[in-house]
Amino acid sequence: MPVDPQIQALLDLRAKLPPLHTLSVAEAREQFAAREIPGLRIPEIAAVRTISIAGPAGPLALRVYTPLGRGPFPLMVFFHGSGFVVCSLDTHDVMCRNLCAGTGCIVVSVDYRLAPEAPFPAAPDDCLTATRWAVAHAGEIGADRRSARLVLAGDSAGGNLATVTAMRLRDQGGPPVTGQLLIYPVTDHPSGNWPSYQENAEGYGLTTAGMTWFWNHYLPDASDLDRTPYAAPYRAKSLAGLPPALVITAQYDPLRDEAEAYGERLRREGVPVEIRRWNGMNHGFFFVPGLVDRATAATDEACAWVRRVVGTA
Repeated sequence: MPVDPQIQALLDLRAKLPPLHTLSVAEAREQFAAREIPGLRIPEIAAVRTISIAGPAGPLALRVYTPLGRGPFPLMVFFHGSGFVVCSLDTHDVMCRNLCAGTGCIVVSVDYRLAPEAPFPAAPDDCLTATRWAVAHAGEIGADRRSARLVLAGDSAGGNLATVTAMRLRDQGGPPVTGQLLIYPVTDHPSGNWPSYQENAEGYGLTTAGMTWFWNHYLPDASDLDRTPYAAPYRAKSLAGLPPALVITAQYDPLRDEAEAYGERLRREGVPVEIRRWNGMNHGFFFVPGLVDRATAATDEACAWVRRVVGTA
């Protein structure tokens, strides 16, 4: 189907901005930080607070979102998208509020280190540390410490970090994960040459050149892909034993094919998985519930899946 008219209107506004890959890292971060989108759905939740824990290389900030109602609540650890380079707790605040309200989970959003100052494996190391901390301190933040109702979630690069964290917990003795919510995740390196990289190379927000720019900052030496399963999870030798997953993709997204192929690999290797492509949508559409009708529907559908996985549906 053609690009959704509500998405196209946003793309027309965005077309006035310089392409990401033509900017310095500082300029790119400023561009994302300055983005204001009126008309978003911002649901009521009980509380939001930012805390600091000990990370692998110093203090690590976490933002804790508490839903309305009576706890203890299931726990979601969320990793924001960023191409591993841009974005922050603030850029994904509305997304986390929607996930918190819609799932009834305590949502812990992780301010992991960014490249190029801290290239791979800094981000996955921070995400693993934050997840283990959140589980160990579940009772203190209002989450259910008596059960393994833990969901790992993220969009784009954050989807990569969510499934990579699930892999590392599988490989390194837990704690167990109940589900993984992967929103248009990065699962492979641009050298994979997926058809959607050519079909959606430019004109839809995220570009192929932009993804190459991100990866060049995050993993400058692509030969490192052959030495670790934790950078491009599609290339991991085994996905068996990972938790159930919802893989969400967008029709007009360079990452569409690698994300869907990752979902199919999960299925072939025995992992319960749902793969949901949202036609007419582009990369980043989870930023705009309340403004774009299909983004609202997609957010609500993802929240319903999480509620089923954690047993609160």
